Amino acid sequence: MKSTERKDAAPTVVVTGLGATTPIGGDVATTWSAMLAGTSGARSLTEDWAAQLSVTFAARIAVEPLEVMPKVEARRLDRSGQFAMIAAREAWLDAGFSPKNLASESAPDAPLVDSTRLGVVIASGIGGVTTLLDAWDVFNEKGPRRVGPLTVPMLMPNSPAANVGIELGARAGVHTPVSACASGAEAVAYALEMIRTDRADVVVCGGTEAAIHPLPMAAFANMMAMSKRNDEPERASRPYDKGRDGFVMGEGAGVLVLESAEHAAARGARVYAEVAGAGLTSDGHHIAQPEPTGRDIARAMAIALKDGAIEPHEVVHVNAHGTSTPAGDVTELKAIRATLGDEAADKLTVTSTKSMTGHLLGGTGAVESVATVLALYHGIAPPTINVDDLDDEVDLDIIRGEPRALPEGDVVALNDSFGFGGHNVVVAFRRFG
Repeated sequence: MKSTERKDAAPTVVVTGLGATTPIGGDVATTWSAMLAGTSGARSLTEDWAAQLSVTFAARIAVEPLEVMPKVEARRLDRSGQFAMIAAREAWLDAGFSPKNLASESAPDAPLVDSTRLGVVIASGIGGVTTLLDAWDVFNEKGPRRVGPLTVPMLMPNSPAANVGIELGARAGVHTPVSACASGAEAVAYALEMIRTDRADVVVCGGTEAAIHPLPMAAFANMMAMSKRNDEPERASRPYDKGRDGFVMGEGAGVLVLESAEHAAARGARVYAEVAGAGLTSDGHHIAQPEPTGRDIARAMAIALKDGAIEPHEVVHVNAHGTSTPAGDVTELKAIRATLGDEAADKLTVTSTKSMTGHLLGGTGAVESVATVLALYHGIAPPTINVDDLDDEVDLDIIRGEPRALPEGDVVALNDSFGFGGHNVVVAFRRFG
């Protein structure tokens, strides 16, 4: 028995389905290809309001929802809900289940899931903020009678999770973690616990966000949190570079289907990876600034390792939070070294896919979980782009320029996600089989 081995008999939990809609691709395949190619999704905003802001660019979604979703359905969902539904449908079908969890003539052999054993955990950092602000404009310009009757169901933070749960008939529980930019990763951690504690056999989990709107953009810009490289948007997100000056606002969603290994094996499902463990901590420090020593980031990593019975030397890759902010990037790297020790830290690789997608806030931990799972599954990790002049304080192996092959065998990759308020979530994935 390993020194870190779990003492309980909790079931092994695996990933059997993936879905995404991001600034660099309308689905998982195109997003993953763009990551490996080092493609940036950031571009100048064309709306009139953007010219009034100090930051005039963002990472808009690559494929607009109306290109893949009926207009009548899209009108009943906030933009964040549209993203979540698109990604959830892809993940559900990718897992091999019957469309909408109903018997289907188009897929007669696709299995159904017992609705009482099916859960949904889809997070959002700030919910339907665009619906709320647009409705306020309608109220002011046209009066209260013109405010849409679906405004509240659309703006609720739990709306994306609820609508996915309704479509699939999920009855084991539908939940919405809200922990700012750690929300999507926390959803994966919560889904893991739902299956481990026998509350569900299958859980659809992930995160979504749609906050490219004048008010959130102005607010983040005034916090000095976003890059102001207006003349070169595609080069603005540059984690670990000496010239980094803030994150790039992104939008989109990532969704994973988690399943007990026993349930997956019984139906012959393809497995991408095992969800080995998760660690959650809080800083107790500041509502917006990271705790400077990284002590609680390190604790979250240590908890994830213990939870998954993982030895430090098994960790070969980290998809870092890496937002391209001056303070946060290096603090996280120091926490990685402090947790794993010098020998293990010197051998692993680190990447930040936010350099390409931008920062999807509540959706980012889920999209990066998808990327981490694919890195293990395919044995290759995407690069961090725009690192022209590596920060002198960076002492870990940052993947730059080209994708990097990962070691073969029984290895582990971590996904780190941290959020305003001092939320720290680390999810550990192990290569399966």
